[in-house]
Amino acid sequence: MPADSPPPAASTASPGLAEVVLFFLKLGVTAFGGPAAHIALMHDELVKRRKWLDEQHFLDLLGATNLIPGPNSTEMTIHLGFLRAGWPGLILAGVCFITPAALITLALAWAYVQYGTTPAADRLLYGVKPVIMAVIAQALWSLTPKAIKGPLTAGVGLAVLILYFFGFNEIMLLIVGGLVVMLGQNWRQRPQSGLTILLAGLPGLGLPLFVAAPVSLLQLFLIFLKIGSVLYGSGYVLLAFLRADFVIRLGWLTDSQLLDAIAIGQVTPGPVFSTATFIGYILAGLPGALLATLGIFLPSFVFVALSNPLIPRLRNSPWTGSLLDGVNVASLGLMAAVTWQLGRASLVDPLTIALALAAAVLLLRYKVNSTWLIAGGALIGLLAGKGI
Repeated sequence: MPADSPPPAASTASPGLAEVVLFFLKLGVTAFGGPAAHIALMHDELVKRRKWLDEQHFLDLLGATNLIPGPNSTEMTIHLGFLRAGWPGLILAGVCFITPAALITLALAWAYVQYGTTPAADRLLYGVKPVIMAVIAQALWSLTPKAIKGPLTAGVGLAVLILYFFGFNEIMLLIVGGLVVMLGQNWRQRPQSGLTILLAGLPGLGLPLFVAAPVSLLQLFLIFLKIGSVLYGSGYVLLAFLRADFVIRLGWLTDSQLLDAIAIGQVTPGPVFSTATFIGYILAGLPGALLATLGIFLPSFVFVALSNPLIPRLRNSPWTGSLLDGVNVASLGLMAAVTWQLGRASLVDPLTIALALAAAVLLLRYKVNSTWLIAGGALIGLLAGKGI
């Protein structure tokens, strides 16, 4: 399909819709390796093989996903579904990509609740957690050179890293980091009206300070809805938001449980955000799992539907481009801070430190698939006969 062709109308989309359903359902079952791997698979199959769109249009869609909050690979599936089969394709592409991961995660969450405190499960997680730390560190290593584009972005990233440890709100750090870079890179062209609108919206974007309380389904849904609405960057940045809300503010999870949730999100195919399904289940059973999954993914459908017609203008705007630069580097600052905190909880003895270092070398030097490393860590944990 040519790059400038509109999506087909729903009434003529049946063949395209069937293609959308079959392809993204298969992708949701088989796509291991994180967002970059998911997007590479889509590019190979849909641009190179099936010719749904050309290279430039694919890049435009990828750029648009970076300008809106939410999981990039999920938003790419939604964009591509809309391109191929209109509004039904928009919905079904996302649902087919998300559902397999959510169902697998739900089954693992059930097993975790039933058996998660047994010695065998403790030993397995003992070996998995150091590998997860290496996977997160590898993501930081590969993303940082792309995010730091000069002294200004480097300074913003470092400032966010430091301010997080002083207890500053993570969403406000993202917003202010984005604004600082945007204004710093465009200050000679600053239009007062646009700046006024941006600054006027800031006071309402801070998070309420929660106090320890029993798990509430409504609060659970709203927290994941908020996270899905504001989270930029890699899925690993999700760590900062989950820890801030569920560990620090509410006390519903421990750091160990949070790492378990991230490990499950890593070992399953599809979006890393399926971690929400796991957390929702262990906090509030099946209703919690369903509401958490709906909350974190719903904003992606809305943002793609709203942003798709604006892609040409967003792509060419220096203001939105520099705002994205600031948000991305602030996201990495948050990610680095939480990696340090969680590393202290998972690297507890010489064996776990050695596991993390070995996994990092295999990831960075030999590009070993993270799923195999997680499986290897689990086996070593079982054989070591230890638990944390």
